[in-house]
Amino acid sequence: MQKTYLIKNGKLTEDLQASAESCDVLLFVDPSASEQRYLVEKFNIDEHTLASALDPEELPRLELEPDHTVLILNRPRNYSGKDQLVFKVASMGLFLFKDKLIIVIPEDIPLFLGKRFNSVSGLHDVLLKIIYNSIAHYLEHLRVINMISEDIEDKLAESVDNKYLLNLFSLEKSLVYYVRAITANGLVLEKTRNFCARMGFVESARETLDDIIVENTQAEKQANIYLNILASMMDARVSIVNNNLNLLMKRLSAVAIWIMVPTFIVSAFSMNVAIPVQHHPAAFWMVMGFAVLSVWLTILYWRYKRW
Repeated sequence: MQKTYLIKNGKLTEDLQASAESCDVLLFVDPSASEQRYLVEKFNIDEHTLASALDPEELPRLELEPDHTVLILNRPRNYSGKDQLVFKVASMGLFLFKDKLIIVIPEDIPLFLGKRFNSVSGLHDVLLKIIYNSIAHYLEHLRVINMISEDIEDKLAESVDNKYLLNLFSLEKSLVYYVRAITANGLVLEKTRNFCARMGFVESARETLDDIIVENTQAEKQANIYLNILASMMDARVSIVNNNLNLLMKRLSAVAIWIMVPTFIVSAFSMNVAIPVQHHPAAFWMVMGFAVLSVWLTILYWRYKRW
């Protein structure tokens, strides 16, 4: 799917009438084979590089071509309930030409939302703000992961179900992906700063890039903190589940003994032999009284022993 945007009066607006040649920003969402061929033939984009923009396993990188600059970055994918607490990463390709910015992404996302796009000064500004939004997306997901982790911890305190442990493993796996992606993005951003002059960045764009690098570093540190906490506490949470299971088995054993003691008394008075008080008119209630008394004495003994 192709979308065209123009920069008018300091704002980036979608223009359905603009052609691919006349627009300022050209967005391709999960491009078809014909659209990919068009990008390769019309804009001289390398086929392998174009495929990298759609490959979630591709490492971020910066490439300087004779007529354009290529940025392959990782960004967080939109989360849905069917992902089962696994937050995934996708790639994004930014192809910066002298008079055009081409963006290639594998899924349709609100790429230009937020107050940052209320005022744009040029193609470099649009590119940097897209990267800024991606980092903000990471930070939002990290906050969500932390909230989910705390909620699962509260449930683990009372549960013996493996489901919650599996959920924590999924969150830990997601954080590993995020740390890898954010760290790799940071290396590319550092390299981009070194090539600012060659890419034609003005002073204000360089300052924005410095702010982006700081934000990315903070996101990396935050992701590492959450990952370390989650990993270091995993053994403790497994021990909590095992302890909860032991407490449950203790309660079940107590109930079994409570049942066994009166059962033994009732069984003893039910044998097909001569027994005391068998001819007494209140024999039944006497046996029931002995059974209740045995349970009561057992409970008193356990309380005395503090079991």
